[in-house]
Amino acid sequence: MTAVKLTSLSHGAGCACKVPAALLAPLVQSLPQPTDPNLLVGVSTSDDAGVYRLREDLALVQTVDFFTPIVDDPYDFGRIAATNALSDVYAMGGRPLSALNLVAWSVQDLGAEMLGEVLRGGADVARAAGATIVGGHTIDDPEPKYGLAVTGVIHPDEVITNAGGRAGDALVLTKPVGAGAVTTSLKKGLVSDAVLAGAIEVMTELNAAAAEAARAAGAHAMTDVTGFGLLGHLHELTLASGLSAEIDAMAVPAIPGALELLQDDRAVAGGSRNNRRYAQEFASFEPTVDEVSQRLVTDAMTSGGLLIALDPGRTGMVPGAVIGRLVAGEPGTISVR
Repeated sequence: MTAVKLTSLSHGAGCACKVPAALLAPLVQSLPQPTDPNLLVGVSTSDDAGVYRLREDLALVQTVDFFTPIVDDPYDFGRIAATNALSDVYAMGGRPLSALNLVAWSVQDLGAEMLGEVLRGGADVARAAGATIVGGHTIDDPEPKYGLAVTGVIHPDEVITNAGGRAGDALVLTKPVGAGAVTTSLKKGLVSDAVLAGAIEVMTELNAAAAEAARAAGAHAMTDVTGFGLLGHLHELTLASGLSAEIDAMAVPAIPGALELLQDDRAVAGGSRNNRRYAQEFASFEPTVDEVSQRLVTDAMTSGGLLIALDPGRTGMVPGAVIGRLVAGEPGTISVR
């Protein structure tokens, strides 16, 4: 199973293989908008999952996420992909119940044993989250891909969306960023085993405890940070909330070793470059914000933490770093200082 490097078969690692937000947003906006009154959260606010009300006290949280290999170890690939998919339910304040495997794989080229390890990794993470994998779908594909379609539950009155942010809210980030740099460096032979192991630990940490803390703290808005980078996902939250944001670049936590890697242009993922170009439309950087910091806040993160907007007096109730605030201003705009 170690003879083939999975990352050598992927054109982009993990969430860095996403279609760029600048291209995707107008496509989604051009689609007919649903009118079902039981659809509590759809695509209009760019939230992490859809929420559909079944009855007055129960709603479904539905999401799907899959991507190309981000690491070479198949078990770790499965764990990261599953953690990333489950995160979207946590980002809405929900609890995952069940999941379906989504698999693209060439058994002829890679064999069944390696695929078994990917699925085992996903199953172990789902089990830790209290979710049951109930089936799935596979196709033959020379470029491997894996992920989950996840169903969760929530009380309709307890949904936490992108749109609830309030001026003056503090912004807390519960995991460090920089996985895009680490995994791109892996593909190019630039990263140490220790730095890679640290990134894998971050990417396989479930957001369950952070989401529970956010609910207890009365979070006003919440999302998770993945392929569109910190600025891209904050842009969606501020746009939906009708607010602007200020970010303290020095307060943004980085995966150990990521900042050093980002000093090398070769460590910048293709998805991160797309994010940086897109950010020019809504973000401004103070002259004191150096190039490495700009690369970090647009890094195409995979299985990142929660970005939580809440009352400044309650930041101590949630794990993570206070990285900025929501302010009145042109909706969707961000100032990085």
